Amino acid sequence: MAGVALVTGASRGIGAATAVLAAARGYAVAVNYIHDERAAQAVAETCRAAGADTMAIRADVGDEAAVVALFDSVAEQLGQPTVLVNNAGILEQQMRFEDMTLERWERVMRVNVIGSFLCAREAVRRMSTRYGGTGGAIVNVSSAASYLGSPEEYVDYAASKAAIDTLTIGLGKEVAADGIRVNAVRPGVIRTEIHARGGEPGRVDRVAAGVPLQRGGEPIEVARTIMWLASDEASYITATTVNCSGGR
Repeated sequence: MAGVALVTGASRGIGAATAVLAAARGYAVAVNYIHDERAAQAVAETCRAAGADTMAIRADVGDEAAVVALFDSVAEQLGQPTVLVNNAGILEQQMRFEDMTLERWERVMRVNVIGSFLCAREAVRRMSTRYGGTGGAIVNVSSAASYLGSPEEYVDYAASKAAIDTLTIGLGKEVAADGIRVNAVRPGVIRTEIHARGGEPGRVDRVAAGVPLQRGGEPIEVARTIMWLASDEASYITATTVNCSGGR
């Protein structure tokens, strides 16, 4: 077995593709979800079909007690995670910044920022050689929005992903000597359901003409980047963010 991979927000999109790819590469896989148990179980079944020990587990990554329980359950059933993919994230309806509410910002930041912080903290506590762990890899899922800003659409989402970029740099440097590599991937316009949740199901097709590669990306293309960063092939890379955005 290659190790144990915990993928948050893994019931669909990039998270689901990453979980399935991790299973194909020999990892035991924990499929985390928050709402859609049926979809998460379907992803888990696909992972099992690839021969992986797998569990689907519900946890709200923005809830500290739930995150601690998530990591404890994975350790009990599959073993201590050696890879954390910090993928869970949300965005809300496209709108101008001045029309956004405090409640919206709190929701976005709680999941995208606090959720990633909590999961990374628990991973460090378990992976770090400082605390008796054997090391591991954390891969954060940021977004090209972090440097594009998403004006007229999701400035708050973009800001939350910029926080993930900074987390990756600082934490990557902090825990490098403890056997943990921390990197991130910035997807561009990827064909997932997140665009529909933002109010524009056809957003990828609208934006694709402005991508140098002239198309939207697929979840598996991001998943391959994530799993490369998690692998020994990237053993001398940490505190680094890789764009997977078609050149955008």
